[in-house]
Amino acid sequence: MANKRDYYEVLGVGKSASADELKAAYRKLAMKWHPDRWVNGTDAEKKTAEANFKEASEAYAVLSDPQKRAQYDRFGFAGEQGAGGFGGFGGFDFGGFGSGGGFGINLDDILNEFFGGGSSRGSARARRGEDIQVTVTLTLEEIALGVEKEITVQRKRPCSDCGGKGTQNASDIKTCPTCNGQGRVYRQQGGLFGMRIATDCPECHGTGKKVTNPCRKCNGTGIETRRETLRIKIPAGIEAGQPLQMSGEGNYGGPGSVNGDLYIVVQEAPNSNIIRQGQDLFTSVTISVMDAMLGTEIEVPGVGAHYKIKIEPGTQSGTTVRLRGKGLPSPRGGFGSSAGDLYVKILVWIPRNLSRSEKEMFQALRGNATFTPDPNRDDREVFEKLKKVY
Repeated sequence: MANKRDYYEVLGVGKSASADELKAAYRKLAMKWHPDRWVNGTDAEKKTAEANFKEASEAYAVLSDPQKRAQYDRFGFAGEQGAGGFGGFGGFDFGGFGSGGGFGINLDDILNEFFGGGSSRGSARARRGEDIQVTVTLTLEEIALGVEKEITVQRKRPCSDCGGKGTQNASDIKTCPTCNGQGRVYRQQGGLFGMRIATDCPECHGTGKKVTNPCRKCNGTGIETRRETLRIKIPAGIEAGQPLQMSGEGNYGGPGSVNGDLYIVVQEAPNSNIIRQGQDLFTSVTISVMDAMLGTEIEVPGVGAHYKIKIEPGTQSGTTVRLRGKGLPSPRGGFGSSAGDLYVKILVWIPRNLSRSEKEMFQALRGNATFTPDPNRDDREVFEKLKKVY
C-alpha cells in the first residue's frame, strides 16, 4: 500500500468534493489518459497512460460509491488487507464498474456517460470520412476584393451504382457476426485491474453491418473516387495560410458515415511592387532631388487603385507616408472591423552623371547653409519608421 497515492490526490479534489466534482475530475483524467488516445504513442507513453488511467479509474470507483467512500475515509487502504472493520469489503470490490468487470471502460462509454456523445453501448459508431485540403493561389487584387474560384478536387463519393450502400438490395445488408452489430471488438489486457481495449471490428470496419451480395462497381465499399469541380467564394482580406472550411465537402467514408470536410488554404502570389503584413500594405516610390526639395504631388500604387499624395518641400529620403484605410479589408467584416493602412516609403534619387554646368551650379550651392545637413537633427523617428517597413 506504500506506493499508492491517496484517491483524493489522484483525482485532484478535496475530501469534501461533491459527486459532481468527483465526476468532473475523473472525466478530465479519463479523457486524457485513456489508452485509445495513446495508440500512436511510444511504449513509454502507452505504459504511463495505462497506469494513470487505471489509477484514476480505481480512485473514482471507490469515491463515487457512497458506502465505499465512507469506509475509505475511515480506514484508508487498510481495508485492502481485510482490517479495520471493512468486513467483506476487502480489496475494494470493483465488479460491475464499467463494462466487463475490473476496469473495463472504453472511450465511447466515457463519452456517453459524461457528454451524451460517442456511441451507445451495443451499437456501431458513426464513422467520418477523411478531410481534404486544397491550396488556392490568389493575387493581392483578388484578396483585396474577394473572389469566386473554381477548384477541381479528387474525392471519395458514394458509389453511383448502389448509392453508397455497398449493395443493390437492402436485404443483403446483415448484422456483422464478428461484433454482433456493435462495430467494436474488445480485448482484455492485464488481470483484475486490467484494461478492456476497444477497437474497430476488422470484419465490418466499425459499421456493424456486413454485405452478403456486394455491389460490383465498388466491391461493397459503397465508395467511388471522382474528380469534381466546385465553385468557392473567398472573402476579401483573407490572410495567406488561413484555411476556409467547407463542411461535408470532404471524402465519403462509406455506408453509415458522414462526409469529412474540405479545407481551402489560400496562398498569396508574389507582388513586385507591394509587400503585405496582415492587413497593412507597404510600397515605395522614388522622387527626384528637386521634387524632394521643392515639393510636389505624386501618384502611388495601391491594390486595385492609385492614390495621390502630397510631397512636402524638404522631404527626406526614407520618409514614410501613411494612408489610413487604404490597405486590405478585414476578413471578419462586420461592426468594429476596419481595413489596414498603406505605407509609402519616399526614396530620393541622387543623379550620378552631372554635366559641367550642373556641377558648377551645385558647387556654388555647396557652401550655402541651406544645403548643409543639420548636425542637431534627430533621425530616431525616421529610423523607427524604417524598422517597421523593413
